[in-house]
Amino acid sequence: MDRFCLIAADSRDRHNAFARDVKAGLLARPKHLNCCYFYDAEGSALFEAICELPEYYVTRAEREILQAHAGAIADRFPQGVRLVELGSGNSAKTRLLIAAFLQRQEHLQYVPIDICRVVLQESARELLRDYPKLEVVAVAAEYREGLRHLRKEAERPKLVLWLGSNVGNFDRGEAAEFLRQVRDTLGPDDRLLMGVDLRKERRALESAYDDAQGVTADFNLNLLTRINRELGGHFDRNRFRHRAVYNESVGRIEMYLVSTCAHTVRIDALDLEVAFAADEAIHTENSYKYSLAEIDALAHAAGLVTEAQLFDGDRRFSVNLLAPARSPDALRCD
Repeated sequence: MDRFCLIAADSRDRHNAFARDVKAGLLARPKHLNCCYFYDAEGSALFEAICELPEYYVTRAEREILQAHAGAIADRFPQGVRLVELGSGNSAKTRLLIAAFLQRQEHLQYVPIDICRVVLQESARELLRDYPKLEVVAVAAEYREGLRHLRKEAERPKLVLWLGSNVGNFDRGEAAEFLRQVRDTLGPDDRLLMGVDLRKERRALESAYDDAQGVTADFNLNLLTRINRELGGHFDRNRFRHRAVYNESVGRIEMYLVSTCAHTVRIDALDLEVAFAADEAIHTENSYKYSLAEIDALAHAAGLVTEAQLFDGDRRFSVNLLAPARSPDALRCD
């Protein structure tokens, strides 16, 4: 049996989308860039480093929850279930669930969906080495392309994973709309397991996104390096600084690249010159944080119901098992 398959969107389409979005974002007022473009090979490696930083509690808290509850989650599903993951990255935390399911069924199909093809191939190779009963069908695409693949592959029950609080990168209305699209791919026996970062005090949040070693700053600045490499940009990274601030009124971390001086940058492939004023910012990412009431409202708006809600010991983070709405009953587990 061939245990690995890679489904990839046309690389020319992705390059054209990158060029189109960079041009639109840098001509906008205020300037912005889409955070999905963080994750080229270098950006993905930097994000893995961020996940190990002492300030970045998100990965540790979610791993703690999965270590404690992976077996109980797997027990909820019948033999033959598939694992599908949106924004899989290196699948490090997912190994806890893969191991739990393989203890309960002879074979397992895992479908990681991620925008970075290189990371998908490397993580699949390591997973197949470590789990002989695993089959990997990798989809190199952004989320919505991945959902189109899910709609075509509806013959087996599935657990869709959306971990790492990636939901936080969407505005709250956009998050509900995207989750409705995920809901439309779910059959009656399918479930969604979603990690959500919780609201907390400003200092913990801002240090998590502006670490002392400067790894998050390098991650943010790598966007400029990518534009230089792929679009013939002439950004001088030394003329920009990283800024992360918690906007408490809307409950989100905001990340920016801030110009340290007035200057102009040419991007050859776009035939574009972009003027920057001193202290002018490019908005690169939002990361929304949720209260428990906001999680419930989000699930309801998407046509989902909470079957289980799990927390780390410090209640910094939650992992939520969501089902297509059929009954108002829900179970909350501390």
